[in-house]
Amino acid sequence: MGIVNIEDELHEQLRKASKASYRSINAQAAFWIRIGMLCELNPQLTFQQIVIRELREAGVDPGDLAPGDAARSGERVP
Repeated sequence: MGIVNIEDELHEQLRKASKASYRSINAQAAFWIRIGMLCELNPQLTFQQIVIRELREAGVDPGDLAPGDAARSGERVP
């Protein structure tokens, strides 16, 4: 595990976001880094498509979680 230096304002945003999403600050930072990386590697996909794809790869059916448009429609996500 390494140490990453970030700006104070970004750390404050991480702290607030982690509280709202019930994650630790480290888990929130890891989530943002992973999503950002996936967005850069898959520019043709929307954020929602990436999240749906990741949930499915983890064995979660997004349709069971919330009545979102993509989950409801059975939208095919690469």
